[in-house]
Amino acid sequence: MNSTLAQTHIARLLRHAPVQAAMAGFEHELAAAVDLIIAIQQVPAPTFAEAERAAFVEARMRALGLADVAQDGLHNVYGRIPGRIPAARPVIVSAHTDTVFDAGVDLQVRRETHRVHGPGIGDNSAGVAGLLLLAQALRRHGLQPRADVWLVANVGEEGMGDLRGMRAVTERFGERATYVVVEGGLFGQVCHQGIAVRRFRIDVTGPGGHSWGSFGTPSAIHVLGRLIAGIDGLSVPDAPRTTYNVGVIEGGTTINSIARTASLWLDLRSEAGAALAELETAVRQIIAGLAQRFPDVRIETVLVGDRPAGQVARSEPVVAWAEAALRAVGFTDVSYIAGSTDTNIPLSRGIPAVCIGLARSGNAHRPDEYLDTRQLPQGLSQLLLLVLAAAGLETPIPQELETER
Repeated sequence: MNSTLAQTHIARLLRHAPVQAAMAGFEHELAAAVDLIIAIQQVPAPTFAEAERAAFVEARMRALGLADVAQDGLHNVYGRIPGRIPAARPVIVSAHTDTVFDAGVDLQVRRETHRVHGPGIGDNSAGVAGLLLLAQALRRHGLQPRADVWLVANVGEEGMGDLRGMRAVTERFGERATYVVVEGGLFGQVCHQGIAVRRFRIDVTGPGGHSWGSFGTPSAIHVLGRLIAGIDGLSVPDAPRTTYNVGVIEGGTTINSIARTASLWLDLRSEAGAALAELETAVRQIIAGLAQRFPDVRIETVLVGDRPAGQVARSEPVVAWAEAALRAVGFTDVSYIAGSTDTNIPLSRGIPAVCIGLARSGNAHRPDEYLDTRQLPQGLSQLLLLVLAAAGLETPIPQELETER
């Protein structure tokens, strides 16, 4: 689909008075939207412990009158906005409930004129709130879509969650759906490419000993240090962009002991699966060299995360509509990005998917994270227009658009 067709379709949606009223409502009720974001943020939701936040979202979905509200065994929460044509291709609108912060983190927020500061406020409390605000707008203004719209608050997007929530969602709906993933802080960006990610825990075990009496015995920490230095010396391409990061190191017991054990957590990423495979091979060659040099040391590599790559073209209707919707709400500096998001799963299977954001945010994954609320009405309006474009509204979709769905 070219951009002109996408813009034409969005323009047709904008001619509906209820659509205009819903968009105006996002502006007029900004304070209430921010209150909802904070209410969600105040419910702890570490990865693998999202049950409390899932219950909060489920209760809100039921209060909004959504159909088929339920949780699955992982604590993904589902709610359906019924379409006029049940057989039409459904639209899955998802936002992850989990955060990178553990249950003991201080969730206190600090408000400024246009900012709210607090752990997880943007990533992804704002995204989860977006699901509920979308449902509220559709129901309040009588906007019944042509196809079913499923709202899904899914678990396990962050870190070691390894996209487990979206894996289950995609298994449930498969290729017969279009996927829209909502993040709190990516406003103005359209993510249509999922980067490949492989994550490893590397454990080093040696004989150990006393720092004086056993000097010369290989230390697990020293070997681990050589491994890190070797990884840091690797050359990676700028195109396709490829990265590595040792994010966690552990090991040793006391200052005067030769470490018997040490470990690291390694994150490898690339826009291309082949480049990622080359990087992984290079890392394994470093490990093999160290194992040969230090025969008394055991090095074990455990795969702990595997996020598949995938992408759709900018001409894919859901991607073109995302850009057109941004332009329709007055934002013209649109950028296309690659990322590691829940879209990785459907994209890796060749299923149309896109990730958009509702506002601007900063300091993600830090306790001083913040959300800039000024763009929130635009972000919610973009989401509304995108979902209605994908699901259809009262009038039939033009024939030239229908053939490209």
